[in-house]
Amino acid sequence: MIEVKNVSKIFKKPVRKQGVGGMIKTLFSTKSEKVIAVNHVSFSIAKGEIVGYIGANGAGKSTTIKMMCGILTPTEGQVLIDGLEPYKSRSRNKVLKHIGVVFGQRTQLWWDLPLIESFNLLKNIYEVPEKEFQERFKYLRGILELDKFMTSPVRTLSLGQRMRADLAASLLHNPEILFLDEPTIGLDVLVKEKMINAIKDIHEKYQTTIILTTHDMNDIANLCKRIIIIDEGKILFDGPLSDIKNRFGDSRQLFVSAKDRMNLDDLNAKFSGNLQFEVIDHYLSITFDAGKVNLKDVIRYVFDHCEVIDIKIKENSIEKVVKHIYETKAY
Repeated sequence: MIEVKNVSKIFKKPVRKQGVGGMIKTLFSTKSEKVIAVNHVSFSIAKGEIVGYIGANGAGKSTTIKMMCGILTPTEGQVLIDGLEPYKSRSRNKVLKHIGVVFGQRTQLWWDLPLIESFNLLKNIYEVPEKEFQERFKYLRGILELDKFMTSPVRTLSLGQRMRADLAASLLHNPEILFLDEPTIGLDVLVKEKMINAIKDIHEKYQTTIILTTHDMNDIANLCKRIIIIDEGKILFDGPLSDIKNRFGDSRQLFVSAKDRMNLDDLNAKFSGNLQFEVIDHYLSITFDAGKVNLKDVIRYVFDHCEVIDIKIKENSIEKVVKHIYETKAY
């Protein structure tokens, strides 16, 4: 479906000097420096996969997405969408009919027209047959709850309404591949939940291949089984989300509030020294790797040896693990 083969993208950045005089000289100067945005990246994505493509700002993820969409041409290497290079003029139109794109901070809708008119224009641009359009449009209107603002000009829509409308617009021609670049940015919790649920339903109904870039690790955890992590233009990790936890430890943190004190030495000895203790806000924090220690056994021991007032459980977040990878380049 998608193949990215040893792709690099290098931009030339003018060398700017300080001050007004330096700025004027820059206009007539040929001096520039090379900025490597993507550095020999390779991966493939199969039909029907949902893949999280994540990285810090400036890591190279948006540049990669733009090359896969045909907006940018690689400096080196090759991108293939169903065997076609999207940035080549002879194949661009064929590729565009099979992809949909949602950029969180940009819209493909016509700003001053009622929303319904944007959908009708996109139907004609993509040459979607009437019967197919009506069937898909009815489904998207329902799943994304568009009817309340269908006749409103796009410029009057809230951010959440516009994002749902943009997602519908990208799917009207039933693309095989959907690129989502920060699709939930700036949305409140309820609207974000609607967007995530809609994306899940769309994927299940149409088996759309989805590439998601986001800084929200909850979106990744809710949608993706596989993630690709990029940093400074290079891939740090490519694999199942479950491998991240297996590689760095599936950490659990148990918070216990009790009327009496436990013997922590005995507790730690019971679990072969695999527990770590800390007092946080009047709670005893017990941290351990779920791959080495059974959570139920720890809870059972705690209840057997003291009178518990309150107990809370916290898992190691994906966000924390990914941050660790960024900071240590550990993978």
